[in-house]
Amino acid sequence: MRDNFEHQEDLQGAQGCPIRDVLNRIGDQWTLLVLGALSKKTLRFNELKREIGDVSQHMLARTLKRLEEDGLVSRTLFPVIPPRVDYALTPLGQSLLQPLDILIAWANAHHRVILDARRNYGRGHVEGA
Repeated sequence: MRDNFEHQEDLQGAQGCPIRDVLNRIGDQWTLLVLGALSKKTLRFNELKREIGDVSQHMLARTLKRLEEDGLVSRTLFPVIPPRVDYALTPLGQSLLQPLDILIAWANAHHRVILDARRNYGRGHVEGA
């Protein structure tokens, strides 16, 4: 029920600002890690979980569902026993990798400066002032 409400809320949000809508979906804690892992190759659920590390099964399943819903990830079910499901980037998901690589490079190049700015900001501001 809650997922359905969130889905309706997401669809309404999609009518507004496209930047906010897309960044809300790709800017969460796990999406970029999933996209990064799938940029290398097609993976099964447990392989993806191992690749990412500390993500819970529930959160990974939810993230994959949302990425599939957005058309960034495909899910292929193979009718074998035990069932096999592969996850891969779609062409749309692949097209997101280049801008993400630029953002990642920028973050890596400027992370130290940002950390220093945060420390300096904390020294100059007192809580509640």
